[in-house]
Amino acid sequence: MRTATVTSDGDRIRWVELPGEEPARVYVHGLGATSPAYFTEVAVHPLLAGRRSLLIDMLGHGISDRPTGFDYTLESHADALAEALTSAGVTGAELIAHSMGGSVAVVLATRHPYLVSRLVLVDANLDALAPTPGAGGSRGIAAYTEREFVDGGWEEVRDRAGSHWWSTMRLAGREALHRSATHLVRGTEPTLRALLSALPIPRAYLLPEADGPLPGADALTAAGVSVVPIPDCGHNIMLDNPQAFARATAEALTS
Repeated sequence: MRTATVTSDGDRIRWVELPGEEPARVYVHGLGATSPAYFTEVAVHPLLAGRRSLLIDMLGHGISDRPTGFDYTLESHADALAEALTSAGVTGAELIAHSMGGSVAVVLATRHPYLVSRLVLVDANLDALAPTPGAGGSRGIAAYTEREFVDGGWEEVRDRAGSHWWSTMRLAGREALHRSATHLVRGTEPTLRALLSALPIPRAYLLPEADGPLPGADALTAAGVSVVPIPDCGHNIMLDNPQAFARATAEALTS
C-alpha cells in the first residue's frame, strides 16, 4: 500500500500499486466503492497486465482518509487525486474510471492535463440528475439533507444498496458519501459531457449493452469519443464481464 498527503490538513490518499512499465495506469472507483475490490481482477488480466497500475481510493472512500472538513466536490476530488499522482511521480497516465470516478477523471483531465494521456470511462455520470427520494445510487443519497443522512438516512440507503455495494460503501465516511453524491448529481459548469467532448486526448466510454443507446452518443462520437457497448453486464462492467471489459479497455488504450 502506498500513500500521499493531499490536503493542507494532512489528509492522505492511499492506493495499491502493481509494478510494471510506464506510462502508469490509474484505476478510479465509483461512489461508495474502492478500487482494489473493483479493479484488481481486470488490472492483472493478460490483456491489461504489465503496466505500472495504481488502484487508488478517493478521499472519503476505501483505505483513504475520511475527513469531515473536506467538501467532496468533483473538483476537490480531482485536485486531491492530482496531488496523489504527482506525489507518486505519475505523468501522462491512462485513466480507467468507473461511475462517479469517471466524472472525477474528466475533471482531472481538464484541470491537470499533464497527468492524463488517455481516458476510459466506465458507465460514468455525464449529466446532472434530480435528487429522488427512495432512488438507488447518488440520486437517492442526495435527496437527504446531510444531517438526515448522517443521523439515520444512511441505514435506508444501506438497505436499498444490498450487501454487495454495502460491503464497500460501509468503508466510506457518511459525510463523504452524502457530499460526493450531492455534487455528483449537481454536475459541473460547463457540463461533464461538454468537458469530455473538449478533451484533446483519446477517450472511450464503456456502457452496458442492455441499457440501450447512450443518450447523446452521436455528438460524443463526433467529438472523437469511442462509445462501446459491453454485453452481459450491468453497471459494474468490470465485475460482471471482466473478459469483455479487459478486451474493450485494451483496445481503447491502444487505438
